[in-house]
Amino acid sequence: MLYFQVVILAATAMLVYYFEFTDTFSTAEQGFICRDPTLSRPDPGPEQSSSVQPVILYSVVGGLPVVLVGAVIIFLLHYNLNNLYDQEKAVVMGNCCYVNPMVRRTFRFLGVYVFGLFTIDIFVNAGYMVTGSLAPYFLSVCWPNYSALDCQNTARFISQSDACIGNPDDIMRARKTFPSKEAALSLYPAVYLAMYVMSCVGSSGGRLAGPLLSLSLVSVAVLTGINRVAENRNHWRDVMAGQAVGAIDNELLFPVLYNVFVTLPSTPTSTRHHTCGFIFLSPACTNGRCFCFLLV
Repeated sequence: MLYFQVVILAATAMLVYYFEFTDTFSTAEQGFICRDPTLSRPDPGPEQSSSVQPVILYSVVGGLPVVLVGAVIIFLLHYNLNNLYDQEKAVVMGNCCYVNPMVRRTFRFLGVYVFGLFTIDIFVNAGYMVTGSLAPYFLSVCWPNYSALDCQNTARFISQSDACIGNPDDIMRARKTFPSKEAALSLYPAVYLAMYVMSCVGSSGGRLAGPLLSLSLVSVAVLTGINRVAENRNHWRDVMAGQAVGAIDNELLFPVLYNVFVTLPSTPTSTRHHTCGFIFLSPACTNGRCFCFLLV
């Protein structure tokens, strides 16, 4: 089973490589209407000039889960419960080697997270390939020759692929807007980590700590999408579609949500397992209340 999962992850990574770094899949070339006001916004410039630069976005998307998961693990260890140590003495055996349970849980959580990022990239690039939706600044980089196209004073639809005389790279960038990759990549980790925090910490860290952190993560993701529209880089529909992709990806990975605390008989040696949040957990009980430890 482990090898099968590795093959799936490698296949998705390979597909992402072909989408991002090769010309195997081409973006659709959609026509436009002369002087369309929805496509005549000023060019905001390259992505590096955005308020949310790609290097910042990708660093947060890649680094925040590692930091947050580490913080949650430290919290769980610090929160104690005596039989945590007894549980952690057990070593599970994989197909080829012995792995500490905590290491196994952490790597599986991050592995699922990376798989989700790969699938988002695939879905977004598939959207580019099928729709070729135009950015709000498309006409500013297209530089169509209105005289030659005979549409100086008319709302004529132009479908010629050679109607633009601007920079080809800028034109291609303006054809890749639906759905918004930045909106998808910002919402996916926010919701993923919010569910992780609520599943693992929940009310044990205080009634407001978990919800506050979760709301903060989602709010930053929503503001990232709003920034895309404010800078004329995407339409509202692009951002909403991108956020929908990120949300659906989370829904497919984590179909069920439960409370962190479950009521179990107060038996310290209980070996019963419950689904807590979206992860199979092992309960450690004290005074009738059970704290759930990751057994992903």
